[in-house]
Amino acid sequence: MSKERESYFDNAKFILIFLVVFGHFISPHKEDSDALYTVYNFIYTFHMPAFILIGGFFSKGIMKKGHLKKVFRRLLIPYFIFQLINFVILRFWNGTETFTLFQPYWTLWFLLSMVLWNILLLLFIKLKHPAIMMIVAVTIGVFAGYIQDIGSYFSLSRTFVFFPIFLGGYLLSKEHFTKFLRTDIRIAAGILFVGMFVSYIFFFPQEAKNWLLASSSYEKLGVELGQAWFIRLLMYGLMALATFSFMAIVPRRKMFLTHLGARTLYVYLLHGSIVQLFKFSPLYDFVVESGNYFVLFVLAAIVTMILASKPILTLAQPIIELKTHLLQRYMNRKTADVS
Repeated sequence: MSKERESYFDNAKFILIFLVVFGHFISPHKEDSDALYTVYNFIYTFHMPAFILIGGFFSKGIMKKGHLKKVFRRLLIPYFIFQLINFVILRFWNGTETFTLFQPYWTLWFLLSMVLWNILLLLFIKLKHPAIMMIVAVTIGVFAGYIQDIGSYFSLSRTFVFFPIFLGGYLLSKEHFTKFLRTDIRIAAGILFVGMFVSYIFFFPQEAKNWLLASSSYEKLGVELGQAWFIRLLMYGLMALATFSFMAIVPRRKMFLTHLGARTLYVYLLHGSIVQLFKFSPLYDFVVESGNYFVLFVLAAIVTMILASKPILTLAQPIIELKTHLLQRYMNRKTADVS
């Protein structure tokens, strides 16, 4: 059962990281096609929430000694490195960029928010009662939007808005997932998942995209403040339905791509440069001129599999984790000497 559960989560993470890459590939083209915009909005309803839910589920060791230190090391090191890399590239590109650690570039918000979610979790655990914890978290997520200047600085908007999802993952137990993966529930979830997508075609307004991104205040979203809290709660409901429907239909058995789900951090950090460079390729022009967006689906799958491959892992690990085989061998030797 343990192996099956591990395969289940790795399958989910691989599918989700593919959707992240695919979403970024189609983002520049979404306004050229209503169908593509629908796909984009539907993906963004659950792909990051599901990632965040899984992150919360695997944070159950938050109270163990060294857990927070491990989170800091695993997430802040690549955050600092790629924040610097992005700064250098943008400085070279436009010559006016100013380096900052507190305004995460593009996808790096997730790393910073993940660190902050773990810190928040330490505080919320003191509330003890799950219902109270969730009510307080949702209340903060709703009222965060009323802060006029909240946005991408320190990733505060997304941190507060998405924290209830992270907390929900923490509160879910293994038994919850065991019950959740019953055949009848999976069938019902599959029907709901398809039904939600179809409903997006007819009812989901394209301009609601920014609500899914959760990176802006209500004022910047251009909505009446008296209605904003209700819209955010509605978005929480949509995210919950789509996320749990997705998680219910994820394959449980080990597949030929399952092992790649353990390398999603590498895909997440490295795919942005490829997406940006793709805009200067002849294939990009072909997609624009032909409207053949299936090319982007195939390209996203190829990029995801390549970036999650062992050769890329070996090449990128010294940069992403500041870890080399020589350094690791030295650290192991020092540990052995101490013991």
